[in-house]
This record gives sequence, C-alpha cells and structure tokens, in this order.
Amino acid sequence: MNTLLHSADLASPRRTKIVGTLGPGTDAPERALALIKAGLDVARVNFSHGGAGEVIKRTKAIREAAEQFDRQIAILADLQGPKLRITGFKEGKIILEEGARFIIDTRHGVKDGDLERVGVTYKDLPKDVEVGDSLLLDDGNIKLLIEEIDEHQVITRVIVGGKLSDSKGVNRQGGGLSVSSLTDKDHLDIGTAAKIEADYLAVSFVHAAEDIHQARRLFREAGGSGGIVAKIETSEALSNIDEIIEAADVVMIARGDLGVEVGDAQLVGLQKKIINHTRSRNRIVITATQMMQSMVDSPQPTRAEVMDVANAVLDGTDAVMLSAETAIGRHPEKVIEAMDRICRGAERERIAVVSGHRMDSSFDNTDEAIAMATMYTANHMGAKAIVALTESGKTAKYMSRISSGIPIYALTRSIATERRACLYRGVYPVFFDPTQISEGTINRGAVEELVQRGAVKEGDLLILTKGDFTGVAGGTNAMKIVTVGKVA
Repeated sequence: MNTLLHSADLASPRRTKIVGTLGPGTDAPERALALIKAGLDVARVNFSHGGAGEVIKRTKAIREAAEQFDRQIAILADLQGPKLRITGFKEGKIILEEGARFIIDTRHGVKDGDLERVGVTYKDLPKDVEVGDSLLLDDGNIKLLIEEIDEHQVITRVIVGGKLSDSKGVNRQGGGLSVSSLTDKDHLDIGTAAKIEADYLAVSFVHAAEDIHQARRLFREAGGSGGIVAKIETSEALSNIDEIIEAADVVMIARGDLGVEVGDAQLVGLQKKIINHTRSRNRIVITATQMMQSMVDSPQPTRAEVMDVANAVLDGTDAVMLSAETAIGRHPEKVIEAMDRICRGAERERIAVVSGHRMDSSFDNTDEAIAMATMYTANHMGAKAIVALTESGKTAKYMSRISSGIPIYALTRSIATERRACLYRGVYPVFFDPTQISEGTINRGAVEELVQRGAVKEGDLLILTKGDFTGVAGGTNAMKIVTVGKVA
C-alpha cells in the first residue's frame, strides 16, 4: 500500500494538510480507516468533549488504522482552556426576548436557570466587566448589554434574543476577561497528552507568550516531546501576537471565539495577516472553525465553504481543520474528500506557488540557509522533487515556508519527526534510516526508497540535502543536484 499519500496521483500530491477532529462520528473502526484513505493528515483529540479514557481509545484506534496504510498520522491534543460558560436551565433551554431583563448570577445553582437568571462557571465575572459592556453568548447568537453590577450579579438587558441552552459560552465583546489560560483540568489533560505521545499540544485562549512557555514546561515535565500550538481566539492574543508566534511552534487561527470578540467583519483581514506573519517567522499555521460546517449533515459543501477553504489555501495556510464536521458529522470521510478536492483545486493557481519568503533577510543558521538555497535552485531548475535527509525535520520545515509546487520528501529515521512533519505544507514524511547503510551509498539509497514508493522515476531531476554526520540533529550543511538513475 502507498506509504506517502492517500491518492494514486503521486505526480501531484496535495500540499495543504487536513486536520480532522475525532469524536463519536469517527469511533467505528471502519470510519478511522475511511478517514485516512480519504486523506487525513492530523487527528485532533478535543479535551473539551470526552474524558481521558475516550481520548486514549481514539488515539489508539487512529494510529492502528494508520499502520494498516503503513504511514504515520500526527496527533493534536487540544486543551479545553478556561472557556467561560453559563451553567444550566431547569428545562434545558429558554427563549430570551429582546428587551427583557436577564441576570447572570455567580451564586446560582448549576441547573436552576430560568427566564430571569442563570449561573456562570467564572465566579470573577462581576469584577472583570463594567456597565455598558456587551456580553455575547452562544458564539454571539445572544447579545446582552450590562446595566448594573454587584458583588455576585451582572444585570443585563437583552439586545439580541433567541434560544439559549445549557453550558453555552460567554465572551465580553472586545475581550478583556482575565481568566488564566491553563485550568486545573488542563494540567491533568497535559498528563494524558504526554501519555498518548501527542505530537502537538494546543493551548486554548492564549493571552501572552508566558501561556505557551508554561504549557511547554508542564508538557515536558509530564514526558511530552511534541510541539506547542497557540490558539488565537482572544483580543489579548492579537495585542501580543509577535511574542506568541515566537514562543509557539504552531499557530491556530480559531475563528469562532476570535470572531465573537473582534467582530466577524475583521476576520478576513486578520486571517491573512496572521498566516503571513506566522510563516515569515518559520512557524506553522492552521486555519480552523466552521470551514465545512454544513457538511455536519449535508453530503456536499456550500459554495461559500468551498471559497473559504480555497482562500485559506491561497493565503498560505499549512493546514485546514475540521471540527464538528468529522467529530459528530454524518459522513466524515466525505468531508475529508471534499476538502482534499478543494485544496488541490486552489493549489493549481499560480498565487499558491509564488513566494518572496525571506528574500531580503539574513539566515540564523546553516539549516535555513541550505533550505532557502535548495528551494531557489529547485524552483529555477524545474526539479521534480526535493529529498531532505533529516533527523529533526527542521530543514524540511524551513523549505516548506517557501510556496512551491515541488514536493519535499522528508526522509527520517525518527517516528516523532515523521509524525510532526505531517502538518508541514508540501512536506511528505518517509521513514528512512541512513545509519543502516554504508556512508557512501546513502544518496543512492534515499533515491531508491522514493523510486520504490512511486514518488519519483528514472530521469527525474532531484535536489538532495543532508549533513556530514548521519543521525545528528541540526547538521544539514550540503545540497546536491542528482538525476534518478545516475546517483553516485
């Protein structure tokens, strides 16, 4: 079975990666296999829904399914974070009428809510808001204007009404709620993420770089070695975006809560700026939230959803993410297939393969310098592929920051590196152990590995990179132009 791609079209592999969320909709064994066959690259497990047992079970199932395809799937463990929520209602839901008085009361019972008041999980809410502020509930579907505040109550007037049910989220329009990014639950879940050997750990409601540093320390102390993902979904994060990007390995544009806080009209510009900003700093970026939302039920996406996914690809995102569409959707594999088709279509546009990345910059290390020289040479010589022998995956990641239609095959003996590279745009990880063959035949062995997998053929021009010492991380210092069938 093909170990590089889900598609038989080896000549033009999809460059943008697909992240799918595991959930009840993917729990059947045949569903896990179908997701991978359809093109899943990264599996997200969400600690907001399901306990440690379910996360462990789903991770095990998706990795066992990937083994049947002789390939790796990266695991992204997503922490719940301090999501502010109302508690519950006696009847499970209410209908709020425009103009009605409604109280959010920190002392109210968990299931005692009614038309007059409801409890809230964040007990310091009255301290964090002011009269005249607007609170947005249920991703902005309900809008409340604060008229009075006392020690335990936030008394509001309903500006936009509608149905309100248990445990819906609460945001202050414009942001500014000071709750910590890592909760007690998150501390426990970080231990579970380390146990499942998560390749990425996502931190929700990041405010500053210290949130990322703290998560990384806790993850390492628990035995985790994966990268840290900063979810950008608060106004505070936007104010500290440069330091957050520098602290993180990956940035996720979480457009749901971010759109509630800043307003939906701002999202288009923010998405483009964050993607560009993140890639310019050699970090990975994921675009997320409601990309194919109609396909929770529908077998086909809307034209607006097609355009949304395609525009993210043209913006340069490394990955596009599915949440409810796969976790609880009726046909998750069809969503993956549709997203794959849309990404491939967008990638055929010239704008998707043109880049001016770091053309006026100096390079901090030899790996990056070799990576930039390789991409420039490959793009100008018409190379069919790039072969990067890598221990840590850094060289391949640097290469992937330059938009190009040339596939980058990251040959590595490290399973952890192979999994992490599943998220890099245009990079296709391949297990290859150069320490098991003689030093003088490594180049030939690497090329033969790709020939056997059907990725390249005789006569193809390739650019190959490696270091002087095999098995040493950060040692890439050489680039060689080779032709398949004539490799020394």
